[in-house]
Amino acid sequence: MISSLESERLDKGFYMKDAVSVAKNLLGKYLIKNTDKGFIGGMIVETEAYMGPQDDAAHSYNLRKTKRNEAMYEEGGAAYVYFIYGMHYCLNIVTNKRDIPQAVLIRAIEPRFGIDIMLKNRNTDLINLTNGPAKLCGALNIDLSYNKVSLLSDRLFITQGEEIKGDVTSTKRINIEYAKGYKDKPWRFIVKNSKFLSK
Repeated sequence: MISSLESERLDKGFYMKDAVSVAKNLLGKYLIKNTDKGFIGGMIVETEAYMGPQDDAAHSYNLRKTKRNEAMYEEGGAAYVYFIYGMHYCLNIVTNKRDIPQAVLIRAIEPRFGIDIMLKNRNTDLINLTNGPAKLCGALNIDLSYNKVSLLSDRLFITQGEEIKGDVTSTKRINIEYAKGYKDKPWRFIVKNSKFLSK
């Protein structure tokens, strides 16, 4: 039996655009993980676009391809999960056609589903539960086993979500001072009035 959430899952076409377009359009959508205790997740309130070979901040800059980032070269609609600082995971959504290595980092979500499960996963308070890329991966228990998972699958998916109430804006991306000519691109997208934006 398909739940109402699963019936609202985004289709392949949503992800087949450039990363900037997808990053904007992801705001308000629901990021959902299916667990044996039910659905967990929430509304996406903060994203960052990484535009591939020309983008100094992207893992695929200059068409770099390694075991770590090869998921970026998949067709749009796959998860790209990487390990950072030897302790955290980050979830990205691959966009565009195969071998155009662009992706959107999910920086923050507003908890909506299975909040009790997520709180147990992170042992923190609600406001600090998912307000950062590593925090939301901890709350959702997303690790490298989700790398390359299709967002059209039952394991992890994104749904239509809801209409955003409040202003949406763009800013510079965070912690990419090394990115030279692309460090000031306004490719971070946020729901301004959300209490759950990353710190």
